[in-house]
Amino acid sequence: MVNPINGLPQIAVRDNSGPSASEVHSKFGDSLKNAIDGVNNAQVESNEMTKALARGEVDDLHNVMITSQKASIMMSTATEVQSKVIEAYKEVMRMQV
Repeated sequence: MVNPINGLPQIAVRDNSGPSASEVHSKFGDSLKNAIDGVNNAQVESNEMTKALARGEVDDLHNVMITSQKASIMMSTATEVQSKVIEAYKEVMRMQV
């Protein structure tokens, strides 16, 4: 937007009414906990389905394998994210202030 008085562009004033640092910290912690709980739930479900198959309570091997693969992929993704976070932390620690 151009200022009509002197033809210079107007500078927008930034609104600092966003979430506080503690709110962001809390939301991040909650998101991380939910993600870890999701991985754990997938692992538990996979174990239960495998045990049920071994006991003969489940006849559908297809669903057992899908559940197992889903849990495996979720665990691999979680470990990759963990590695990237550690790598980023180390990079930040190497920065000179």
